[in-house]
Amino acid sequence: MSPPIPVLVVDDSAFMRMALRRIIEADGDLRVVAEAADGEAAIAAVRQHNPAVVAMDVEMPVLGGIEATRRIMALPHPPAIIMVSQHTQDDSPAAIAALAAGASDYISKEAGLGGLDLGHLDQALRGRLRHWAGQRRAPAEAALRPACPAAPEAPPPLVLIAASTGGPDALAALLAASGPLPVPVLIAQHMPDGLAPELATLLTRRAGWPVVVATSGAPVAPGQATLLPTDGVLLRAGGGIALRLAPTGAPVHPSADLLFRSAALLALPACGVVLTGMGQDGAAGAAALAEEGGRILVQSSETSVVAGMPEAASSRLGGAEAHSPEGLGLRLRGMWRA
Repeated sequence: MSPPIPVLVVDDSAFMRMALRRIIEADGDLRVVAEAADGEAAIAAVRQHNPAVVAMDVEMPVLGGIEATRRIMALPHPPAIIMVSQHTQDDSPAAIAALAAGASDYISKEAGLGGLDLGHLDQALRGRLRHWAGQRRAPAEAALRPACPAAPEAPPPLVLIAASTGGPDALAALLAASGPLPVPVLIAQHMPDGLAPELATLLTRRAGWPVVVATSGAPVAPGQATLLPTDGVLLRAGGGIALRLAPTGAPVHPSADLLFRSAALLALPACGVVLTGMGQDGAAGAAALAEEGGRILVQSSETSVVAGMPEAASSRLGGAEAHSPEGLGLRLRGMWRA
């Protein structure tokens, strides 16, 4: 029998820490190894107890949860962090800020009617903790091939980007460096339901060119980046390429593997880019793209908040060209340089 998954609970309310402990430990496979009442104490507890996953409040004295998340994700081998707060509701600025700081996910303490809803937390929290603790286990070794002068190559017909933990900042840097591209760009950034419009607005502002939310059946267009709000696949439509949104019910979505594989099934030699994130989403899809002649770029380990996804893709391929997000953007832009 596997040992229980170690969890850190961070909340300034003693009642909430007690309630969260009881909810988390109810099935026996999760164990709260420490509690903290503020962000500074949370950082110390992560260093001391090495939890696999953290349940983190947002508003706390001394140091808030979002800044604590940013500092924890800068530590070696950080845990997954799930924000548990009344402030992290779908579409909220706090939810976007938490994901940008490196949080993997968020859950609101409140239900639709408002007010604390422990029943909602009891139904949702343990599954999220289990999932993200599992995603934390990244490949031990991966061969990231350093950047080198590229041989002349035909530009790809489209660009597909995968991102998870730390993705919003990496995406903003990549898109700002690349500028608008003459082919469609599609983004699979792991996020909870309902967050895509706000994230698209944030990325548009920071990148300086349009990032739009995908709608099912619409053709994909050059000169803009399209953000998937849920799982989606590419289809041929009227002589072009369209996106069909097809939710799968997976705990993490949109699925980069699903998007990448759909391009491979159409024999499209797309360029796949795998950015920072926990787990291995995008690795199998990148391999399928490579088999169709697509090229794969990954974010370098030293610039990733969590290097699990890019390292998994590189390992699957036996090596991949790696750059910082800015370097990836410049690399993409250079594919169409005369």
